[in-house]
Amino acid sequence: MSLVERFLRYSLERGRPIKVMLLRDGQPWSGNITVLSLEENQFTYTTARNKKTPQTMRADDLLSASYARGDDGDTLANRKDTR
Repeated sequence: MSLVERFLRYSLERGRPIKVMLLRDGQPWSGNITVLSLEENQFTYTTARNKKTPQTMRADDLLSASYARGDDGDTLANRKDTR
């Protein structure tokens, strides 16, 4: 599993936005997306600016991915310890 795929799964499983660099109509684009579904060759997402209109993109058009600003990926940060 590639690092980019891990970020896509992170966004899908936790409903968290991720920062991506991708090609839209052959032009580079950078922004925050939230993944709604993930298939073998494509994924469906919404952007931070347009949350109402899902878009589908080929996974090959995704150049890189990282945590969105303010997200350090710590999934246990909000968990209360019950010991």
